[in-house]
Formats: sequence, C-alpha cells, structure tokens
Amino acid sequence: MSRERILVVDDDHLIRDILSERLEKKGFRVLRAASLSEARTAISRATPDLAILDVKLPDGEGTELLPELSGEEGVPCVMMTAHGTVTSAVEALRQGAEDFLEKPFSMDRLDTTLAHVLERTRLRRQLKALRDAGSQGGGIVGVSPEMEGVMGLVRRMASADQATVLLLGETGTGKGMVARALHELSPRAQGPFVNVTCSALTESLMESELFGHEKGAFTDARTTKRGLVEVAHGGTLFLDEIAELTPALQSKLLRFLEDHTFRRVGATEDRTVDVRVVAATNRNLQAEVETGRFREDLYYRLRVLPITLPPLRQRRGDVAALVAAFIAAFNKELGRAVEGVDPETQQVLEAYSWPGNVRELRNVVERAVLLSDGPILTTDLLPPEVRRGGSGGEGSLTTVELGPSGIDLEELERHLLEEALRQAHGNRTQAGRLLGLSRHQIRNRLHKYGMADS
Repeated sequence: MSRERILVVDDDHLIRDILSERLEKKGFRVLRAASLSEARTAISRATPDLAILDVKLPDGEGTELLPELSGEEGVPCVMMTAHGTVTSAVEALRQGAEDFLEKPFSMDRLDTTLAHVLERTRLRRQLKALRDAGSQGGGIVGVSPEMEGVMGLVRRMASADQATVLLLGETGTGKGMVARALHELSPRAQGPFVNVTCSALTESLMESELFGHEKGAFTDARTTKRGLVEVAHGGTLFLDEIAELTPALQSKLLRFLEDHTFRRVGATEDRTVDVRVVAATNRNLQAEVETGRFREDLYYRLRVLPITLPPLRQRRGDVAALVAAFIAAFNKELGRAVEGVDPETQQVLEAYSWPGNVRELRNVVERAVLLSDGPILTTDLLPPEVRRGGSGGEGSLTTVELGPSGIDLEELERHLLEEALRQAHGNRTQAGRLLGLSRHQIRNRLHKYGMADS
C-alpha cells in the first residue's frame, strides 16, 4: 500500500472531501487546504509528494504555487480546471504542472492521472540518483547494500591501477560494466580499454591475437602485427572468460603479469608495456585448479584483488533502478518516449528470479519498450515466464511434505494460497499469477478459506 503524501487544494469543501476520501482509501496520506495561504501552511509542515491544485482559489490562482513546488526535483502538480478552460490548462502546463483534470472528472480518471504522474516522478528521481551514482561508480547501476559494497571496492581498486583484478560472478551480472568502471575511474581513463573475450579466440590464433607476431612467423603472417596486449598500452586489458585460455597461453600470461614483458610470435626480443589487467570468469576457478584445467600459480596471481558480483536475485532492490536506466537508454537508442512501468509490472519484475541476471532484465526491458504503444510499460509486454514468475529458485512455490494419512487436498490448496501470497508480498493478482488462477478464481478460494481479509 502506498504511503505517499498528497496535498489537495480546493475551496469547494465537497470536492475536497470527496477527493480526500478517495485518496485515503487508496492508501495515500492527504493534506487538505481551501486557499493558497492554507496550502503554504500545510507545505511548511510537511512536504507533499504530489499536489492537486484548483486553478481558482479565494486568495489567488493555484498556478501561483507552481514555481514554489514544481521542477525537476520538486513536487509534481496536477491542476483542476473548469470545463472548457483549455487556455488555463495549457498555461498551467507551460508553467510547470505535470497534468490537468478537467471538471467534472471521474474517479478512474483521477486514479490514472495520479498513477502516471507519480510514476514519471519516480523515474526522474531514479535517473537523477543514477546520474549521481554514475559519477561516483563509473556508471554502475545499483542502490542495494550489495552493490554499494561492490562500488566501494571498485572506487578503491581503481586508484591501484597497477594491480590485477579478478571479477567473479554468474553470467550476466555485469562484470564487463565493472571492468569498464575500473578503467574509467582510474588514472588510466584517457588510455585505451581493450575488451578481449577469450572464448571467441580460436586456439591456433589465440597467442598471435594477444601478443602479436612478426612477419613470416607462420604461413599467413605476411606483415608484422601488434597484439591486443600492445594495443592496450597505457590503459586496461580486460580478459573476459579467462578460464578458456589454453594451458600454453596461461603460462605466457603468467609471465606477462609478473613483469609486463612478452614476446611476439616469431620474435627474438622481449617487449614491455604498461597495462593494467582485469580478468573475469563465471566459473569456479578454484575447482578448475583442482581438476588441472587452470594453473594454480596463475589463479593466485590473478586474484590479487577479487570482486564477486552478486546475482540479481540477491539484490532485488536494484531492479527498479536498472529498469529506469534501461528505459532511458532504449528511449534514446530507439527514439521512444516510455516514461516508466506501472506498479503491478514493477512488482512482477521484482518478484522474478532472473536466472539470466542483469543481461536478461535488459533484454526484457528492450522487448517491452519495442512493443509498447504508450508511455507506461504494462505486464502484457513481459515474456510469459516473467509474468508467471519463472520456474525454480525463489520464483517457485515450495513443496508440501505428505503425512502418513496421504494428501489432504484442502490443506494443500490452503498452503499453496498462503505460500503464493507470501511470495507476492500480499498482492493477490501476483499470487493468482503464480498459481495460474484468474482474479475471480483466487478471490473465491480466499473467501473459501477465510483469507479474504488477510
């Protein structure tokens, strides 16, 4: 239930009381005022999250409050105008109002307008927080304690720009973003950032790609070629999927990490470069060492400064910020004007277990932005597995142990209802989605078990 504070300013006590009652039933806290002076007094006592202002008031016009309230980081305002006064509405929007309601309006129109305005405001604030965090975290998106810890490590390690960093974590957790942040926050920011996906290099050409070769070193070596290690001179070399390197190349990389010297294929002299190495893997390198697939000495040399990125299911508090960031990025990339997601869709996104982590969330948001016809993303734009809550992990319902007398179907059904409501944080629509039930079906079952008021 929302606990946002809304200021209602109207000299007609009937309209003021009807609006206030409606908003309080929706879970909002309401401040009431009949004039500009009363509104200013209410604002001085408690800053509202949104203001609904009548244009005509006994001591002036509601638009006089707009400069005091509205703005990028201020209080969004919705104006109420009399029927047919389009000019007043346009002028209010020009002065900074978010939207307007033309009297008489329906309660459904009120609900929709406020939902859209509040969602746009949340998105703007999230984007501001992301811009502020980006200047400190190299563009890493995260407001959860888990990601605050990661960003703290990144900021500290960025200054140690000679030390090797090993990034650990599941596929899609953002290791590439962290690697780039380490580069951009370091004294090497003006140098090159060279991203090498080790699994994309063929075994026969891997050494030549990394360390280069001399003319005539092998059949197709018609010219001398600098390797990616040399290209990264003065900057950062990011070796993604480091566990895919062959044993021979692991040996050569270890030597390079020890003294920053290497030898091109076919060369007789060593070369030296100034490069910071950041490596990443989604594998358990300790296990790879124990099975003999990865050199133990290279493993310990790489993990001088390890950073483990948590999976998205362990930092659900970042979902809203990530969604806002992706919407902003895709609006720019695709020429769209999506403003945010509705509350139900936000709940669905936060309840899903995200086995593909941040990369999967990014793809889901891109799909939704592409399919959307309006400014707000809704649940019907999400893939079926996200709407259902996924399978397995934290998005699935728990099992029930059977007693010696067998299955009590009513007890089982009640248990599943309770578990679905728990996972959906009391949201009946989401609980029904987890169980595959319609709103009508879940409402009937809640009444059946005396859970309708729970």
